Amino acid sequence: MERPKAKRWLENVLALARNAGFAAASLDRAYDLPLLALTRPAPGPAPRVYLSAGIHGDEPAGPLALMDLLRERFFDDRFTWTLCPLLNPAAWDAGTRENPGGIDLNRDYRQPRSREVRAHRDWLEAQPANDLYLSLHEDWEANGFYLYEINTTTLHSLAETILDAVEAVIPRETGSRIDGHETAAPGLIHHRPEADEPEYWPEAIFHLKRYPHLSYTFETPSARDLVTRTAALKLATQAAIDGFFEIRANAESP
Repeated sequence: MERPKAKRWLENVLALARNAGFAAASLDRAYDLPLLALTRPAPGPAPRVYLSAGIHGDEPAGPLALMDLLRERFFDDRFTWTLCPLLNPAAWDAGTRENPGGIDLNRDYRQPRSREVRAHRDWLEAQPANDLYLSLHEDWEANGFYLYEINTTTLHSLAETILDAVEAVIPRETGSRIDGHETAAPGLIHHRPEADEPEYWPEAIFHLKRYPHLSYTFETPSARDLVTRTAALKLATQAAIDGFFEIRANAESP
């Protein structure tokens, strides 16, 4: 699977998003590339779901998964949606984790040094609270799929539902420790709502510091082919959203 340059890719995503009823906001430009946020309100009161991808330019499967879901009209009227489909477009072109200034954007959310994160944070602070946070990533050291779960709500975990769905294409990462964290089960890290390094907040921690919600960060192994990785992240996203709809409906039932 080949990927186009960021400018062309963003143009294609923007066209798909508008066809699916999304509005687009350009948060800023960084290295002469736009930073896009896509929003689609539900027709009535509904929970808010936030999805992000592409904060590391060497992790293309996440943006490609969101693009496929837009093409397939997966984002329906069950929720109000916010998508940030490519948070580091210059790194996408370079194929690097960091932006061209050498900054890892996913460690820059406490005291931002990067233009990308400053713009993203400023925009997020003007948005209402989200109920479900999903961030699509890849891990070059992993052999299987795994996820981080942070739950600051009273809702039931979706982790096993997500992991079961992804096993159709990629098995779970095994071992009692993944990426320096103890696992609660194969492929599952229960992370506290704090950054591993207090000065270097990931995007997920910034969101959790603002309001309680259910948070998942997905990690697919970079050693797998791109088609399989993209399919895994699509399955994880679909399972999380379908499962979230079900547990919210059950929680609201008399």
